Amino acid sequence: MSASIFEDGFSSERLFNQGYSYTYDDVIFLPHYIDFPTDSVHPASNLSRRVPLSIPCVSSPMDTVTESHMAISMAALGGIGIIHSNSTSSEQAHMVRSVKSRRVPLLSNPVFKSPSDRIQSDDVFDAANPYILVTESGGPSSKLLGYVTGKDWVKLGDKEVKIYDYMVNCTDFTVPWSYDLGAIGEYMEQKKRDVVATVKDNEVVDVVAKEEVERIKGYPKLGVGTVGPDGTWRVGAAIGTKESDKERLEELVKAGIDVVVLDSSQGNSIYQIEMIKYVKKMYSNLDVVGGNVVTVSQAQNLIQAGVDGLRVGMGSGSICTTQEVCAVGRGQATAVYKVASIASQSGVPVIADGGISNSGHIVKALVLGASTVMMGSFLAGSTEAPGAFVYQNGRRVKKYRGMGSLEAMTKGSDQRYLGDTAKLKIAQGVVGAVADKGSVLKFIPYTMQAVKQGFQDLGASSLVSAHDLLKSSILRLEVRTGAAQVEGGVHGLVSYEKKSF
Repeated sequence: MSASIFEDGFSSERLFNQGYSYTYDDVIFLPHYIDFPTDSVHPASNLSRRVPLSIPCVSSPMDTVTESHMAISMAALGGIGIIHSNSTSSEQAHMVRSVKSRRVPLLSNPVFKSPSDRIQSDDVFDAANPYILVTESGGPSSKLLGYVTGKDWVKLGDKEVKIYDYMVNCTDFTVPWSYDLGAIGEYMEQKKRDVVATVKDNEVVDVVAKEEVERIKGYPKLGVGTVGPDGTWRVGAAIGTKESDKERLEELVKAGIDVVVLDSSQGNSIYQIEMIKYVKKMYSNLDVVGGNVVTVSQAQNLIQAGVDGLRVGMGSGSICTTQEVCAVGRGQATAVYKVASIASQSGVPVIADGGISNSGHIVKALVLGASTVMMGSFLAGSTEAPGAFVYQNGRRVKKYRGMGSLEAMTKGSDQRYLGDTAKLKIAQGVVGAVADKGSVLKFIPYTMQAVKQGFQDLGASSLVSAHDLLKSSILRLEVRTGAAQVEGGVHGLVSYEKKSF
């Protein structure tokens, strides 16, 4: 009797060369042998050739996902954020500098007043800014004299009095911007302060309240984070391939970006190849990520042009309609496997961009060859995502939109779809809403613990070992039928309670 009869599953090479376009849900890994504990799994990886990460998580350059607050928090977790380009170049550069000037995962955007000013409305106080800082000139670069709290202002009988009549006078509540949460907490205890201001180059950066420090301490413990050689958080930024993007890039480099991502839905174009060559010539120490690509030939062209990383995915995002509208794309599991197979030969890391809905999808993307996963909807709706929470049918939600939606295109993202000069704009995305997920500082660590357990079940203690097991055909896969996919999820219950992180 042939030994092949008793073989489990298929090798990745055989499975992905049958002409089918598989999504993450279409395939399942078969378990392997465990000889190490979950804590021995090390998910460290590289975003690009020279940008290492402690966790393989990247926030997508979308205007409802990644601005300063998200990028700061992703870096604090050990991942990285890519600032979107659906803004002016000066606004994008300001967001980069905002990330670079902080070492705690907070963003307060402090309000400043002078002692002679009057506060006539409580509109200046909100949940994000419960304190107003008082400086000599009323600006961030002036000498700090004290602060005003919303609670103190409400108690005033006469709201016309000047600030110096009721402000809290103190000059010893500043700490260097480089202080971490532990150092800030110790300073607050020592000085008996409920609030401190972080300062860089004699300019106030943030206001940090004691309750915020305690809130973050209640989340899973943060590690060192993704820190560059200069001691600042690493951060990336997206640009297009137009001539004006060269000026944008110059501003971003001056602001301190660690990596630039060329943002295009179809990256295999003369425009992107020329931009890759330009970036490598003008900024040889800056890593450039190309994409998006889904085929071997696309990837080869960008690798030959000199990319340091490849972004993989076309039409797999929850708010992306490219595959429906344009009939072009590829199932994400197949795309990641195919591109990673060729990119690994040149040492180019692959970013699996799109299609991530749960920790199992992350495991599949990484084991199939990706070095990192880029997430949009998975992070949208979090505390750190841009935008305000609103209530919709009794649920607390935030807006989430595709960069190919007409709404986003009106702000400039149409060049991502090579449609900025077209008279008619064709939508390749939609606008929607996602439920409040809480803070990424809480749910990403839980997600990564689940990813570690997935790697343990596969007998892989790192991304390198997972890739080796796949290439050697030790790891086996099967295609799941529709019934198998139903069986693999929650089923057969009248109701169930889904616990949040």
